[in-house]
Amino acid sequence: MAFVHPLARGAKVWTAIGPDQSEQRVLVIVTTLALDAGQRGYKKSLVDKLSRAAREHLAESKDADAFMLVNRLRDWKDPRGAEHRA
Repeated sequence: MAFVHPLARGAKVWTAIGPDQSEQRVLVIVTTLALDAGQRGYKKSLVDKLSRAAREHLAESKDADAFMLVNRLRDWKDPRGAEHRA
């Protein structure tokens, strides 16, 4: 069952390999929400809502062991302070 949510722009299960070579399936959810409390436009209630939906999805589907929220690559900031545009 695929993860679908109005605040998510996409989601996919990836296999992560730990330092001990153990595998863990991680649901990676891409969003346009500001995820850092220090970012302009950050809304804790929306991040919490998306996180709650992800936890509920994992409990129901057993597709993955954990989840991760990430921003789209084009929304990432250049570490020097200039916005990156690809």
